[in-house]
Amino acid sequence: MSVNMQPSEESDSSQEDIASFAKEVVIDSRIPEVCQGFDAPFYQAGLAGYSDGAMRLIARMHGSPFCVTEALLDRTLINGGKGRRKEDPDILAEEAASGDLEGNIVASVDDHPIAGQIIGTNPEEMARGASILSEMGYDMIDVNLACPVKKVRRRNRGGHFLTSPKEACAILSAVRDAVPEVIPTTLKLRRGWDDSKESEQNFFAIFDYAYEVGFSWATVHGRTVEQRYQGPSKWSFLAELVEKRPDRIIFGSGDIWTAADIFRMMQQTGVHGVSVARGCIGNPWIFKQARELMAGNEPKPPTIAEQREALLNHIDLCVCLHGEKTASRLMRKFGIQFAKHHHNPVEMKQQFIQVESMAQWKAVIEQFYPSCSSF
Repeated sequence: MSVNMQPSEESDSSQEDIASFAKEVVIDSRIPEVCQGFDAPFYQAGLAGYSDGAMRLIARMHGSPFCVTEALLDRTLINGGKGRRKEDPDILAEEAASGDLEGNIVASVDDHPIAGQIIGTNPEEMARGASILSEMGYDMIDVNLACPVKKVRRRNRGGHFLTSPKEACAILSAVRDAVPEVIPTTLKLRRGWDDSKESEQNFFAIFDYAYEVGFSWATVHGRTVEQRYQGPSKWSFLAELVEKRPDRIIFGSGDIWTAADIFRMMQQTGVHGVSVARGCIGNPWIFKQARELMAGNEPKPPTIAEQREALLNHIDLCVCLHGEKTASRLMRKFGIQFAKHHHNPVEMKQQFIQVESMAQWKAVIEQFYPSCSSF
């Protein structure tokens, strides 16, 4: 999954308009009623290969009220954590769009509220997997019918179901029946397989059915499955969806790169909240800045000292979760995103690409992120 910023199709509102709008935003009261502690209209999305316990805790430290795990394969859960590697031994987590169980367990008492996200193929296995998830301490269960990765679609998972609404509805019903009533279920969708009328009809069949069987809300991405991560997110579709289904809780997703984008999407579409995905990789400050906008303050970019603190905290958490050797490798993909905030981003990116040990990580940070920096 690349992290290339692309603009949405929508025209920009002025910064003043966004700031004024953000000050007036109040979270829909139904959201914290469903999920206690969900106190702001945005959250960290589940991101394959990224949103492990370390990333989630860093996001929470900077203001994310809610997080979602990587998508967990139903067979991974059924087989006690070994399903993805057994099923997809040649595929990396980012390509499989499913994570390893160890990296996605609830990381600590601070890792709440949290949704465990599940992805799979057939209703019976999805139900069994969701039942297992519900016993693992997650506050909610999120069903992924959105993933656009080709290797996932070939296995009839994720975004594939936007071509098969009957199969999708069978999965939704099975999951809701398998999960205790006290644990809410939610849905992740893209706006369609493609731009055809049939695809739009399939979307609404799945979307409406989810609420009929008791799902609390849906997060809808403004791209089609065929678009994958390319081209603009069609925010106008989200606006039409909110207009057609005004009584449903709807979160929007797609082309959220800054705190202002969160409120721009809310202003232009009417969604009740926003899922922040690629825009928060190496950028946990997006949540802090969003809260600053809601408080009527001007959000500021992170100082070198703040970047240093976030990097060191992320590294320490990654080591605790994965061990030094694995953490040294995993942090590279985060480092090259953190580098974008440095006053010398090109140099920092190269430095982070080259690190191979935890000692090198600490040395680079000490050299380029001095605690006494004036930046």
